[in-house]
Amino acid sequence: MREIASKGQLRLAFLRWTVVTVPFVLLLGFLSARSVPVGSVNRWYAALVKSELTPPDWAFPVAWSILYVLLGIALAMVIHARGSRWRVPAIIMFFVQLAVNLAWTPVFFGLHMVTGALIVIAAMFLTAFVTTLLFGRIRIAAAALMLPYLAWIIFAGYLTWQIGVLNPQAETLAPGASSTQIIE
Repeated sequence: MREIASKGQLRLAFLRWTVVTVPFVLLLGFLSARSVPVGSVNRWYAALVKSELTPPDWAFPVAWSILYVLLGIALAMVIHARGSRWRVPAIIMFFVQLAVNLAWTPVFFGLHMVTGALIVIAAMFLTAFVTTLLFGRIRIAAAALMLPYLAWIIFAGYLTWQIGVLNPQAETLAPGASSTQIIE
């Protein structure tokens, strides 16, 4: 009977962490996305030639919301794993990769730096991969929750690379004040 109470207490503690980590990660992602105009409301981006595989604008906030929820749950699992010697390094690495993640939107949409965004995505993948490995040493389920994120980073990297290929002068383009026409 004591074991059942203990498992219930563990679940409750995990849920408490989840109630904190999921909204926190979602909030940070939301703030990054709101820091600059994104998608087709960004005139620079709207004027670019994009890959045929580019999803519609509505798909990005849906995908990122799902990914941020998964990241928040994975983080809660790792925070809850008291006693693991990998816990602190994994949590630190999680926040390093999250900071890199949150930098991508302002670099790409705000600064119009395609090459810089590719560098950020490479760093994002590397740090997320290391985070996934560390999470796997603590909780396999936490590492599994990171896999869709890693796949999405690869896809986002491809889309960003394609923008660079299809728009070799993208970093020097400036949108018009009242249209989506490019002024050279």
